[in-house]
Formats: sequence, structure tokens, C-alpha cells
Amino acid sequence: MSTFTLKSDPVLSNRDRELIVATQSGLPLVSDPWAELGKQLDMPADEVLSRFQRMQEAGVIRRVAAVPDHYKLGYRFNGMTVWDVRDDAIAELGEKVGCLPFVSHCYRRPRHLPYWSFNLFAMVHGISREEVEHKAAQIREVLGDACTGHTILYSSAILKKTGLRLKKQTDRQ
Repeated sequence: MSTFTLKSDPVLSNRDRELIVATQSGLPLVSDPWAELGKQLDMPADEVLSRFQRMQEAGVIRRVAAVPDHYKLGYRFNGMTVWDVRDDAIAELGEKVGCLPFVSHCYRRPRHLPYWSFNLFAMVHGISREEVEHKAAQIREVLGDACTGHTILYSSAILKKTGLRLKKQTDRQ
């Protein structure tokens, strides 16, 4: 499945819209998804890829990424680790945490003092609670003295994951 995040409200060409609509349920699960999309839309594979690259460079699409079903892969323990990191260190350390191979996503969020002091969030998945806690300990090592507290918020339900949704051009008129 592909994930698209729209940064603004740009004017998209009809062909760009067709590509986005064609991938809303995911990229084709074949060795060359760009060629398969091209066949479906009567467009050369290199044009499909270059259009996606242009939309990404323009900020229309932030990323094209796999969205796995962690439960089907055996990862039944999903923990959003939340961290209280010094503001002057969060940009650098957040980048490092986000690059850890076991962190699926990482982002900064505002604190809501006095009730919520955490400003860095990093999602990790594991086959056991112990595995998630071990990964959190590794994040803690990266954060060092810049971190003054953390906790792990475990998922209690599977949420539907979807990306950008556009209506077909004919549906908009």
C-alpha cells in the first residue's frame, strides 16, 4: 500500500490526478510497479516515475512508502515511545532517532504543560513487550542527557491506515 501526504492545495494536472487515484489502494505488487501503472494509464513507465518524483520535489507528495500490517507480520506489540527532550537538542536528536532502523516514524509535537511534557514521539513495533522495551532503551541511549523522561503508549486497537484520497476528475464536476 502507498502512503501520500498532501502538503498544500496545488493544482495537479489531470495525468497526475490519474496517477494518485490509481494508487490510492496501493501500488501494484509486481516487480516493476511503475511499468504496471503505465500500462493501466497508457503512460510510459519512465513518465510515471518522473511524475511521482516531480510531485515529491514540489511538495505535493511527501513520500511513497509501504504501509505494512504489523499484526500480520507477527508484530503484536506496537509502542509509541514519547520523550521529554531538551528543546535545543530535539532537531538533531529527533533526526538520529528517526534514522534508527526499528523506528517506523518519528516526529516532534508540542508540549502541553503541566499535563504533558513529551515533545518527541517515535513508533516502534515488536513481537513482544520486552522487544519494544529493548528498542526504547536503545532510543534512550541515543537521547542521552538531553532526555529527562519517557513512557511507552501501547496500541490497543488496529487503526485503518490510508493515504491521500482524491476523487476522479469526472466525480468533481
